[in-house]
Amino acid sequence: MPRSKNAVASRARRKRILDQAKGFYGKRKNVYTVAKNIVEKGLTYSYVGRKLKKREYRQLWIARINAAAREEGITYSEFINKLSVKGIDINRKVLADLAMNEPASFKALVASVK
Repeated sequence: MPRSKNAVASRARRKRILDQAKGFYGKRKNVYTVAKNIVEKGLTYSYVGRKLKKREYRQLWIARINAAAREEGITYSEFINKLSVKGIDINRKVLADLAMNEPASFKALVASVK
């Protein structure tokens, strides 16, 4: 195999990986070959995590809306159905925020669709 002589680029490439591995435990942070594998795995997890975050937030919003709606004597599915029938187009993020921070407004909204 021919000798590679571009030390500047090689060092920069390795340094970039080791900088990304900063904070890892043991050899993961300072041995290039180990760090390279673990950084790649971490980047995969972060990509997947960005997709899962959307799923988890929607689940949280639905749980909050359901809890607040049940206090008003209506289930989540009935509430969402009646909102769509009335033509009220509010997304779940806003509904969950209303349920948590503006209970009076949420109560008025439930009353308007009942």
